[in-house]
Amino acid sequence: MDLVLLGSLLVGALAATGVVILLGELLPAAPALGPALHRLHPELAPRRVPLAGAQRLLRRFPVPRDSLALLDRSTGYYYSTLLVAGLAGLALPLLMGMLLTAAGRHLPAAAVAASAGVSLLTAAGFVLVAHSDLQFRARRIRREFRSVVAVYLSLVAMERGAGHGSVESLERAAEVGDGWVIGRIRQALLRARTHHRPPWDELTRLGQEIGVPELGDVGQIMQSSGQAGAQVNRTLLERADSLRDQIRADALARAEATTGKLEIPGAILLFILAAFVIYPITQRVYIGIS
Repeated sequence: MDLVLLGSLLVGALAATGVVILLGELLPAAPALGPALHRLHPELAPRRVPLAGAQRLLRRFPVPRDSLALLDRSTGYYYSTLLVAGLAGLALPLLMGMLLTAAGRHLPAAAVAASAGVSLLTAAGFVLVAHSDLQFRARRIRREFRSVVAVYLSLVAMERGAGHGSVESLERAAEVGDGWVIGRIRQALLRARTHHRPPWDELTRLGQEIGVPELGDVGQIMQSSGQAGAQVNRTLLERADSLRDQIRADALARAEATTGKLEIPGAILLFILAAFVIYPITQRVYIGIS
């Protein structure tokens, strides 16, 4: 009876936590001033020096800072996600055991003793899944970012061909779109104007931070506009075309890899169908012989 009550309390606590999180996402929140100031002044953010043990752990399992910067998430969010996933993995075997006990199924002593190891393995699996999900979302968004950069290169070339200067061409091209990728580029250009820095340096820094080096190509091409002159338009368009070809080749490679993975389930299904067809024939032959 105590296990049933404990399981009910655990399920109720999880449901209440889900309701609180849902209400927090639906209700409008006050804008956070700290992240906004950090985006404008990233060099003034306090740097925390990790302990020696934490430094060894980070060298073995580095934090994907470029993926977090691309998703606009902090390292605290990353650690909290891994912690929640690990706790969920630890609690899952315990919850299953309580449900089986409440249903009248008594587990053997060996299964109870092995539950601790199963909980640790499940927690490690959940942590790995959470990390892989973060990297998967970052790769998908990075592909989108590269596609927008290819369009941005063409827009900058058009603005440059219209007779605008290098800085003005970058800013006017960033004002055309309204997506979140163009928004990140506009923020970088705003930081450059606020701190009186060259915009190409800020674009290069942003590309290195989020793991999109193609964005730094825009800054390098525009930085050499003073020496290259009219050749900048041709260079921008050629880089946009090569980037589109690269994106097309990557998409084709992913499609071929996905097609190769689909062949395995097809082969398994074919084997099962062949077994269903061959089994009655072999049974008839066996019965006829006997």
